[in-house]
Amino acid sequence: MIAPILPKTRLIPLAFAGLVAATPALAHHPMGGMTPETFSQGLLSGLGHPVIGLDHLAALVGVGLVASRFARGLTLPAFWIVAMAAGIGLHLMSADLPYAEALVALSVVAIGIAATMRTTLPYGLIAALFVAGGAVHGYALGEAIVGAEATPLAAYLIGLVAVQTALTTGIAFAARSLAKGSLATPALRMAGVAVAVTGVAALALPAFA
Repeated sequence: MIAPILPKTRLIPLAFAGLVAATPALAHHPMGGMTPETFSQGLLSGLGHPVIGLDHLAALVGVGLVASRFARGLTLPAFWIVAMAAGIGLHLMSADLPYAEALVALSVVAIGIAATMRTTLPYGLIAALFVAGGAVHGYALGEAIVGAEATPLAAYLIGLVAVQTALTTGIAFAARSLAKGSLATPALRMAGVAVAVTGVAALALPAFA
C-alpha cells in the first residue's frame, strides 16, 4: 500500500522545489510590461500574471494548502479573491500602499508558515490572513492594468479571478485527498516550507518575485 502513495506525497514538495529553483525570468509579465489594449490581451494578462509571478503563485499554493485543513476550507479562497479585487481597485484609485512588494513577500512567508504548523489556526484568523494577503497581492497585480480601458480591465479581472479560484480550490482538493495517506502530512508541510522560502527569497531578492 505504501508504494502507490509515496510518489503522490512527494509530488507537491518536489514540484515546488522546482519552482523555488526557477530563475527570476519567470516573473516577466505575459504582455512584456505593456498595458493590455484588447479583451484578449487583458484576459491573457489576468490569467498569466499570478502564475508567472513566483511570489503570487507561491501564495496561491499556500492558500490552497491551508484551506485544505478546514471542513469549510473551500470557502476560504473566497476571502482571498474578494480582497484581491479590492486591492486592485485601491491601486486603480491611486491609493498609496508603501512597501507593497515587501508586504507581498511577507504575506507569502506568513501563509507558508501557517501551512507548516502542526496545529491548525482558527478559521477567523486564517480568513483575516487571506484578506490581508489578498489585498496586498491585488494591489501589486493592479500595476499591470493601470491606464487600461474598461474592456481590457474587465477581462483582466475575469482572468485573475478565474485562475486564482481554479488554483486555490484545485490545490485544496488535491491536498485534502493526499492528506488521507499516512505519509502525506509531512510532505504537505514541506510544501508549506517551500512557500515560506519563496516568500523569504522574494523579500531578500526582489528580482526573484
